[in-house]
Amino acid sequence: MRQYLALLLTAGFGLVVAVAMLLLSVLFGPSKKTPIKQEPFECGMPPAMESRGAARVNFYLVAILFVMFDIEIVFLYPWAVSFRQLDPNAFYAMGAFLAVLFAGLVYAVKKGALEWD
Repeated sequence: MRQYLALLLTAGFGLVVAVAMLLLSVLFGPSKKTPIKQEPFECGMPPAMESRGAARVNFYLVAILFVMFDIEIVFLYPWAVSFRQLDPNAFYAMGAFLAVLFAGLVYAVKKGALEWD
């Protein structure tokens, strides 16, 4: 139980901060929504131009895939550097990790996440 104390304290602190932020935004946020309060803020000046609209979902999917495989390299590089000092179980663990990531990539390709219409 003692080994999980730091994890519980961190999760509890994160929860308290999240609830406090939500509570403060409700307490100190604008109570009446007027057109002036709803305008986007650009350094105290009126907006220079109209917004272009929402970005396509494909941009977000590619960004998430990039982050996923970027994190893969963060785990793969130290493993490869210390491969000779590790026991054979580390090889199987990394194989399982890469298999899960490969399955995620195959799923994304089959769902058409990388296709641009």
